[in-house]
Amino acid sequence: MIDPTPDEQDALNAGAQSGGAYLDSLGASDLAELSLTDWQAFIEIIVTAYCDHLRDLAGRDQDHITSMREGVPF
Repeated sequence: MIDPTPDEQDALNAGAQSGGAYLDSLGASDLAELSLTDWQAFIEIIVTAYCDHLRDLAGRDQDHITSMREGVPF
């Protein structure tokens, strides 16, 4: 990802935290030692957390934009 936006950076952090929590739950630290099933679950968890967080941020941003329209004095 080139020049991620602040929201994308936040989403990346959310994905990383979720992926790290999954690895902790496995007691794993070496990605090369993960089984195929664990590797696929690890990737799915990261991608899902990233997308979910970005979607939540987009909803928040949309709510903010909508509230600004209602307050324009002209």
